[in-house]
Amino acid sequence: MVQWLRTSKPASFILLVLRVWLGWQWLVDGIHKVFGAQPFDASGFMKGVIANPVKGPTGNVLYGPFNAFIQHIALPGSGFFSFLVKWGELLCGLGLLLGTLTTAAVFFALLMNFMYLFAGTVSSNPLYILIGGIILFAGFNAGKWGGDYWVIPWIRQTFSSKFGKKSNQLNA
Repeated sequence: MVQWLRTSKPASFILLVLRVWLGWQWLVDGIHKVFGAQPFDASGFMKGVIANPVKGPTGNVLYGPFNAFIQHIALPGSGFFSFLVKWGELLCGLGLLLGTLTTAAVFFALLMNFMYLFAGTVSSNPLYILIGGIILFAGFNAGKWGGDYWVIPWIRQTFSSKFGKKSNQLNA
């Protein structure tokens, strides 16, 4: 299945539809947070995570390290993390929508989805994770009908020639 996702032309068209749909979802959410009438502030959400952590059937907190991170690092730095969330959503959406740096965009989108799940927000996250996982497994083929068609070969050529020369000089 993964081989088909990574190499098949029909898969690249299916991935195009999934990528554009998922990119649109992230882009719209990011636009509302970046350019909305009210400035986006994640501190209220973080306070809710701390006050109501995800608990197991016996009442024990399931994601203690995550909750400690939110309480001791993210909440005190809520301005920085609010910035990361709003611009992360917008840029992940833009990358997916345009098919540019698709693998990086979907990786960071999945990272955000998992953070929301650890916080106890189910919402659309499982669907986004399913589609994002498919796109991530597909690799380059997911952005083949987008900017990655030009960007990825340029990156490969640029970095292989720069780093290739340095490694040859070290071996000489």
